[in-house]
Amino acid sequence: MFILRANEPKELTDYLQKQQWLGLNETIVSLTKPGEGNMNYLLRVDTGARTFIIKQSRAYVEKYPKVSAPSDRVITESLFYQKVAPVQTVQNYMPNLIGLDRQNNVMILEDLGKSNDFNFLYDLEQQLKTGDLISLIDYLNGLHSSFYKDIIDDELTNLDLRMLNHEHVFRYPFMEDNGFDLNLVQKGLQELALPYKKDLQLKQKVEVLGSLYLSRGNYLLHGDYYPGSWLKTQKGIKIIDPEFCFYGSREFDLGVLLAHLYLTQQELHLVSVVINEYVAYPELNLEILNGFTGVEIMRRLIGLAQLPLQIDLKTKAKLLQFANTLITK
Repeated sequence: MFILRANEPKELTDYLQKQQWLGLNETIVSLTKPGEGNMNYLLRVDTGARTFIIKQSRAYVEKYPKVSAPSDRVITESLFYQKVAPVQTVQNYMPNLIGLDRQNNVMILEDLGKSNDFNFLYDLEQQLKTGDLISLIDYLNGLHSSFYKDIIDDELTNLDLRMLNHEHVFRYPFMEDNGFDLNLVQKGLQELALPYKKDLQLKQKVEVLGSLYLSRGNYLLHGDYYPGSWLKTQKGIKIIDPEFCFYGSREFDLGVLLAHLYLTQQELHLVSVVINEYVAYPELNLEILNGFTGVEIMRRLIGLAQLPLQIDLKTKAKLLQFANTLITK
């Protein structure tokens, strides 16, 4: 099996030429990391004449090698890109799929050029611009409306990856003894989290939401719609990393987005922008939407998938209480 490595350009050149993704007279000038990927191994390939992104999924999470993950997840991601390609209102926000090697779980994507993801929001020094948020909602409007299914089927169930995500979103953060000492993240956080880990009413609500997350639904979702999946490029807002995609409840995508507005201490008027710009907002189940929003806030504060969030313990306490209210009321 071919293993993608940054320190072996000759081996990569041979592989790319064999796949006919690189011309016989093309050479690799440089290999660089396009960003800090959590799930997969990524490289930007520069031939001097063009650049592209090569991505490989392995049997573990790239950021957490001890965490197992479906090795073929890049194939699911490629199916998403193929699915949305004919709909320009969605495709215009995403990179184009150039090639796929199923045997080695490797995908080639268009390079979106110089860009930054929106993880800068976690330093709390910048606010999300209204125009950028409108673009983010416009993408969800196109995605959720263009790929609606009257009859639920088995397309893009993505169950293996969702089972992994379910564990880390709906179960792990709410376990009293999960082996992760939150005081290593921030002193006092373990004690702050404990009452929620012991709250049976909260945990029952979260369990129901988790079951809904694992259920099949009518709407094609991105599945991981948070600032790390949003890029600011010279051509505007772009969306990447739809590997957690599935057909489910659209409240999930919107709930994750809203959660990160609260986590990054955005001005409250931006919540109103979401309500006004998301076309189908009046049709949503607000109890479910609030529940998914609350769970995402809590799992980012007391779960394994920690964010570079620059907030003090007092603010985290307020966010946890707010999230608890969203889930249980």
